[in-house]
Amino acid sequence: MDWIQIREKDLSGRALAEMTASAIACAGSGTSILVNDRADVACALGAAGVHLGGRSLPPEEARRLVNYCCAGKDFLVGVSAHSLEEAIQSERAGADYVIFGPVFATPSKADFGPPHGLQRLQEVSKRLTIPVLAIGGITTKNAAECLAAGAAGIAAIRLFQDTEDLETLVTELRSSS
Repeated sequence: MDWIQIREKDLSGRALAEMTASAIACAGSGTSILVNDRADVACALGAAGVHLGGRSLPPEEARRLVNYCCAGKDFLVGVSAHSLEEAIQSERAGADYVIFGPVFATPSKADFGPPHGLQRLQEVSKRLTIPVLAIGGITTKNAAECLAAGAAGIAAIRLFQDTEDLETLVTELRSSS
């Protein structure tokens, strides 16, 4: 299953809703759309879930909102975690998955400290019962190493933004798993 996270933090609720609706309309049957930080927008538009950061609504509150607004619908609540402790707490708080990192060095995650590396990724993946996705400096060359360390998948920004051929990139990533 492929997930696309709508991560437009600076958009108004209306603009984010329009973008999300467009993404949902374009997504193929094997692709789920997740909305960054805005459970209300995700729920209202029938997205597959919401992804929460460190300053977002806590996972248990997002789950409460989702259960109230989207009762009976499968809805993912994911959380970014930058330490083993945060990952464990996210699972306890009701997260369905954790995106853990940075695993490797990357400018976009420099504020979260030095890279954790594959050994810490493996430790987090073993300790949690929910899926752990690796983020931070992911490339076509190290994605398979993340999966071998126990990650259920990878998440990336620059990897997808910088490609000139998204279809080939996705095919290459799938073949390395």
